[in-house]
Amino acid sequence: MFNEITGCFAKENAVDAVHCTVNAISSPLWSWLVWILIGVGVFFTLTTGFVQLRLLGRSVKEIGGSRQNPNDPHGITSFQAFVTGLASRVGTGNIAGVALAIASGGPGAVFWMWVTALIGMSSAFAESTLAQVYKVRDKETGLFRGGPAYYIAHGLNQRWLSILFSISLIFCFGFVYNSIQANTIVQAVQSAAGMTTVHGVTEEVWDNYKHGIAAVLVIASAPIIFGGVKRVARVSEAIVPMMALMYIGVALFVIATNLGEIPRVIGLIFEDAFTFKAAGGGLLGGLVSQSMMLGIKRGLFSNEAGQGSAPNAAASADVKHPASQGLIQMLGVFVDTIIVCSATAFIVLLSQMPHNPDLSGIQMTQAALETHIGPWAQTFLAVVLFMFCFSSIIGNYAYAESNILYLHSNRFVLAVFRMLVLAFVYFGSIAKVAIVWDMGDLSMGVMALINLVAIVLLYKVVLLVLKDYTVKIRMGKAEPEFKLSEHPVLKRKIKSDIW
Repeated sequence: MFNEITGCFAKENAVDAVHCTVNAISSPLWSWLVWILIGVGVFFTLTTGFVQLRLLGRSVKEIGGSRQNPNDPHGITSFQAFVTGLASRVGTGNIAGVALAIASGGPGAVFWMWVTALIGMSSAFAESTLAQVYKVRDKETGLFRGGPAYYIAHGLNQRWLSILFSISLIFCFGFVYNSIQANTIVQAVQSAAGMTTVHGVTEEVWDNYKHGIAAVLVIASAPIIFGGVKRVARVSEAIVPMMALMYIGVALFVIATNLGEIPRVIGLIFEDAFTFKAAGGGLLGGLVSQSMMLGIKRGLFSNEAGQGSAPNAAASADVKHPASQGLIQMLGVFVDTIIVCSATAFIVLLSQMPHNPDLSGIQMTQAALETHIGPWAQTFLAVVLFMFCFSSIIGNYAYAESNILYLHSNRFVLAVFRMLVLAFVYFGSIAKVAIVWDMGDLSMGVMALINLVAIVLLYKVVLLVLKDYTVKIRMGKAEPEFKLSEHPVLKRKIKSDIW
């Protein structure tokens, strides 16, 4: 790896040198991370007694759960925490990422997305439950704050590692992921406006339009971002359910009009999933198929299970039991991948369009949908994607804000950070697709690695809280309430008086 990085410095173009360096680090990292991700998911699946299957029905009920303190104006509801998490999850990964994975890794990548989600649901339960257990109340705003940085610092007593995680998350969600969302919006607008190279429009001509779209995104994002987490929650509550239903409705129409082809597509997904084509070299890279690697990468990018992002939204909720948010965020993974990502997969795989390497991920999905419902699909998907990605931008910001406040609770620092977030939204709008996606893979990998190690080390706390929840359910309590006083060993480790 060191030789590859050194070779990158020899490139004349600075952007190409950065891109080369990112790939040189990311490739070996992901060779190991694929197995760690699956291993942790299997570990929590077994130790929790298949919580993702056993309590899936209960997770739906928890969305409407009441607050621990209804008279407290500072906390957000279970539903708001759910849609804030979903706002970040449901975005470009569900539409552009799925198409890219199918184009590069084959239909089998969809199978590995499903596997990542089903296994990862248990990891999502664990991390969001821990976020609730170790959450704190902000002294100035009264809002709850928490997430991996907090349970790493307070649960593992590793302040340095919590700082490293926070920095990784801020870079990943505040900057890189928002660049990806903005980049995809621009690509969708380009396709809907008929200004791709397929239409005979040169990149030089299109470059003049990119800056205008970038400016619109910045202007639209600024009031919400500067309004903080509470405003993000309110906006997400308004637009996330609507946009998801619109997209799923169109996908169901496509499936209904192609029912005879569904068995063939499902068979193709399963057959290709086990057609081996190595993703890379090295000790572990050669053991992973390309469809598996791309399916897991895009699946994790989309549903964020085990990555350590959604717990930041989960911690903001005012609930009666930590496990309730674990179940709700677990459901978010299911909705994101098993429902929304599958909708895109069927739209693409049921289409008869020829492969075109000049199209980006979102443009591939637009072209596929056009074969099903006609030319208006381009505009429809551009509008829907704008809503998907725009909600992801503000949802990503909410995660990053929590970690900025963890590192330095200062209004000036927060204002500077907000300006930088908007700057990266602008950058993403005009940057090349490849480098933005690859930077996302690297930053996501670093974050996930730190968080996965942390939640495994804290697994006893997860199991204790889950046992408390299930015991009280068996006792007939409609809404179990967690009382720290009933667990003296855990109480000695948690300084907060919230529970």
